[in-house]
Amino acid sequence: MSTTQIAEKREVREANRVEGHNARSWLLVSAMRTEIFDDAQLSRADQIILDMEDAIDTSLKSQARENVTTWLKGGGRAWVRINDWTTEDWSEDLAALAGIETLAGVMLAKTESPDQVTDTFQRLGGSTPVIPLLESALGIEDAATIARARGAYRLAFGSGDYRRDTGAENDPLAMAYPRTKLVLASRIGDLPGPIDGPTVGSSHPLLREQGADGVTMGMTGKLCLDIEQPSVINESFSPSPSDVTWAYEFLHKFEEGGRVIRDGSDKPRLARAETIKRRAELFKIKPDTEAYDAPSSGPSVY
Repeated sequence: MSTTQIAEKREVREANRVEGHNARSWLLVSAMRTEIFDDAQLSRADQIILDMEDAIDTSLKSQARENVTTWLKGGGRAWVRINDWTTEDWSEDLAALAGIETLAGVMLAKTESPDQVTDTFQRLGGSTPVIPLLESALGIEDAATIARARGAYRLAFGSGDYRRDTGAENDPLAMAYPRTKLVLASRIGDLPGPIDGPTVGSSHPLLREQGADGVTMGMTGKLCLDIEQPSVINESFSPSPSDVTWAYEFLHKFEEGGRVIRDGSDKPRLARAETIKRRAELFKIKPDTEAYDAPSSGPSVY
C-alpha cells in the first residue's frame, strides 16, 4: 500500500474513531512491532496504545522510543504507554514524545500517586491527557486521589500486575474489589468509567464472559492484547439492540406521561435509559423491535 493510500485510510479511520472518553476497546501494541502499527490504527479498535513499557526489554527501550516517535511524526496517531515515574526511562519517554501533535495521550504505567500523574501531565506541556494505569495494591487504594489529579483523563486497571502484587486469582470475585474501587474513584473524580484489564487469548466466549464481568462492575472499556479482540470487546461494552429498544420505549412512555416521576424506581430507570440511548447513538446501535419483550425493571447491565 502506498504512502498516499495509507494517509487516506488514516484520515477516514480517524474521522470515524470513537474518542477516548467513550472508547471501549484499547489495543496494546508492542513498540517493537512496527510492521503492524498501521494495521492497528486501521483496525476496529476504538483506540490504540503503543507500548514502550512491559512489552519491551530494558536493552531495547531506546529503539522502542525511536520506533514510536518516527511513526507518529510520519502521520500515525496513537496513545503511548510510557514507563513508570520511578524509572529513568520515564523522563526519556516524555522528552521524546513532547510536542508531537499526533500523540493522542499517554498511559502512565504503575501509577501510585496523584503527583506522578500531574508531573507527567506538566512535563508534556499541560495539555496531553494522561491515563493512570493502576497495577498495585497502593495504586488501587489511592485510586480516588489519583482520579482527581490534574491531567487525569480516565483510569485503567493493570489486572495482571495487580494479581502479581497481591496474590489474587483471576476470578470475578477476587477482581470485584479493585474494579469497584476504580469505578467509585472515577465517579468521585468526575471521569468516564474505567478501562478494565485485558483477557489473555482470543476465545470469543472467554472474551465475552470476562467483558461481561467488567461491564457488570461498571467498567466501560477494556484493554486488548491482539488485533482480533476489539470487535468482540466493542460488542460486549455496547448496549444490545434489545437494551436500546427498552430504553427508547421507556423514554417514549416517560415523555407521553408528562415526565412525571411516579415512584422511587423511575429516576434510576430514567438515568439508565438515557445512558443507553446516548451510547446507542454514539455506537450506531439500532433498536431490535422484534426481540423486545419489555422487562419491568429495565436491562440488567446498562
